[in-house]
Amino acid sequence: MTGSHPGSPGTVPRQAAAAATWADEGSIRILDCAKQVFEIEAQAVRSLGLRLDERFVEAIRILLYCTGRVVFSGIGKSGHIAHKIAATFASTGTPAFFVHAAEASHGDLGMVTREDVFVALSNSGETAELLTILPVLKREGAKVITITGSPESSLARMADVHLDARVDKEACPLNLAPTASTTAALVLGDALAVTLLELRGFDHDDYARSHPGGALGRRLLTRVSDIMRRGDAVPQVARSASLSAALLEMTRKGMAMTAVLSEDGALAGIFTDGDLRRLLEKSQDLSHILIGEVMHTDPRTILPQRLAVEAAGLMEQYRINQLLVVDEDGALAGALHIHDLTNSKVI
Repeated sequence: MTGSHPGSPGTVPRQAAAAATWADEGSIRILDCAKQVFEIEAQAVRSLGLRLDERFVEAIRILLYCTGRVVFSGIGKSGHIAHKIAATFASTGTPAFFVHAAEASHGDLGMVTREDVFVALSNSGETAELLTILPVLKREGAKVITITGSPESSLARMADVHLDARVDKEACPLNLAPTASTTAALVLGDALAVTLLELRGFDHDDYARSHPGGALGRRLLTRVSDIMRRGDAVPQVARSASLSAALLEMTRKGMAMTAVLSEDGALAGIFTDGDLRRLLEKSQDLSHILIGEVMHTDPRTILPQRLAVEAAGLMEQYRINQLLVVDEDGALAGALHIHDLTNSKVI
């Protein structure tokens, strides 16, 4: 006999037939279904914002003055959301980690101290594993914040602060699969993390220290001084040099430009291959031209301590491929080509 329970052989043909019916009806019904999910979840978030009150403020105070760590916990989908919020807290300046509620009652509760704040997530507010461990935490003196979809639930009543994340309905047409409720809990957790970030004055440097790896780390940590060309690698000529000498320097250093220095060694200007092309359009006889006569006297520059990604932004803004690097006094310190940025994987 063919079974009819989920996962049985009879289920697959039935689901395939339903999918085929949808496909036959065209894309409109498919897109309408997706848009309905967006609208239900967006409404859940809007309602969440309207309900924010002093309980959110009190939760922020508890988290801000926490001398230990913030420990997040949950079961099932709420556990996945708790895990993500813990990661967001940790990466934005609030020491945090996730503890699985079931494992907590079998030894992992030892990771939580009285100096910590315990944040429990449960849509029903009646998750048995959390109800088991919260009294223990309260006796130890740890502060407890709960995020649930039921303000009258057992977890809500046990908390020092309860945050209401209830939704009118799930985006699932059966009103069963956690969808809008998990979105609401996630947004509430993000609001906590970002508010703490603002209150602590967490900045780009702080963020970079917790994200040293990968492309993000390179963008946040790499300074111009780390990748700029220095010394003899920087093309440079005196402003009294001939155009021919400047072109030779540009060819030798391979940056398609040269810095031009005044008699006292100060930066006077720049000459690029683009300038050369424009010059050739006007004159064929370049033999008697001095570089000081055709250079740009106001070159784009950047300080060595600036982020390399800022140099990339300047190049994009002004549609140039090179930047001269100068120190605080305006003296030439180096040069940067767009290839230096790509080779270092800043862009």
